[in-house]
Amino acid sequence: MAEENNIIEPQNEQVRYDDENIRHLSDMEHVRTRPGMYIGRLGDGSLPEDGIYVLLKEVIDNSIDEFKMHAGDRIEVNIDENLRVTVRDYGRGIPQGKLIEAVSVLNTGGKYDSKAFKKSVGLNGVGVKAVNALSSHFEVHSYREGKVRKAVFARGEMISDVTEDTQDENGTYIFFEPDDTLFLNYKFQDDIVENMLRNYTYLNTGLAIMYNDRRILSRHGLEDLLKDRMTNDALYPIIHLKGEDIEIAFTHSNQYGEEYYSFVNGQHTTQGGTHQSAFKEHIARTIRDFFGKYEYGDIRTGIVAAIAINVEEPMFESQTKIKLGSLTMAPDGVSINKYIGDFIKQEVDNYLHIHADVAEVLEGKIKESVTAVSTSAM
Repeated sequence: MAEENNIIEPQNEQVRYDDENIRHLSDMEHVRTRPGMYIGRLGDGSLPEDGIYVLLKEVIDNSIDEFKMHAGDRIEVNIDENLRVTVRDYGRGIPQGKLIEAVSVLNTGGKYDSKAFKKSVGLNGVGVKAVNALSSHFEVHSYREGKVRKAVFARGEMISDVTEDTQDENGTYIFFEPDDTLFLNYKFQDDIVENMLRNYTYLNTGLAIMYNDRRILSRHGLEDLLKDRMTNDALYPIIHLKGEDIEIAFTHSNQYGEEYYSFVNGQHTTQGGTHQSAFKEHIARTIRDFFGKYEYGDIRTGIVAAIAINVEEPMFESQTKIKLGSLTMAPDGVSINKYIGDFIKQEVDNYLHIHADVAEVLEGKIKESVTAVSTSAM
């Protein structure tokens, strides 16, 4: 009986849920509360996909967009003690009347109107605001026509805002120090940052990036990328072709598998997307049609290739923009698959007809792949 008296009856009391449970987060509070929605993983900087590199990319993307609009051909990037970042470009500078909104109010930006930024990377009005919210110290200067407006923030909260006369060139300066209460024990890794910056220069020939006083630039675009990244010798000279809003480069080497680098509006899409899929399909189809035989897999074995396209109002599958989801080159425009297919069909076919020596080496590589597959099957 004593045991029965000690039985605890289940409680049916409901959890309170009323007006006080409903709260509104400011833009900066929302970013800080749900950082993963904006930058993916946090991380400590040991991996290229860690959040601190997304913060850096969001800042640089804006400077790249200025270069694409023919406003400024150099960017200075400095990282102090692998912790604190400064980015200075020499573009037009953020319009000073809307400077505070541009760096602290979500869904505010100059890239919704395609007249101003027709082939922009950052279209969603989020990027630099996330940098602001997730930094313990954030500072922005806009230099325009002899005036500089400077604003300082701490974890998204504005500390100061002043406008002064200046002799400095037009452009934008941003300083940020990621919040170490979110990015625990973080450090920017020099090799990851340099790789990111080199990708920007491959896609923007003529752009000079000064990184901690080291000059990074590319004169031959995607051809330079393949030369720098290939671990095996090319079997034939890199085929490098450019058109309006498209650039490709490829060769074969004595390696198994396939290796691709893909970009959209200068953004490295490490997980590929519709443009990379279209390239893989049409490069194999065009080469097969040229020779009149061979399987796609045999044609692509050993290929090392890069493709870059410019898309109006691109759609990515996440805020980190590492996989393209767009189906068309522009709203109501031609499909990405057709655009890439038409370019490859014409340009690669023409190239192989003109360069018979390259075509011969290419076919030799394909025949080796066919033989290797047949031998392994036995």
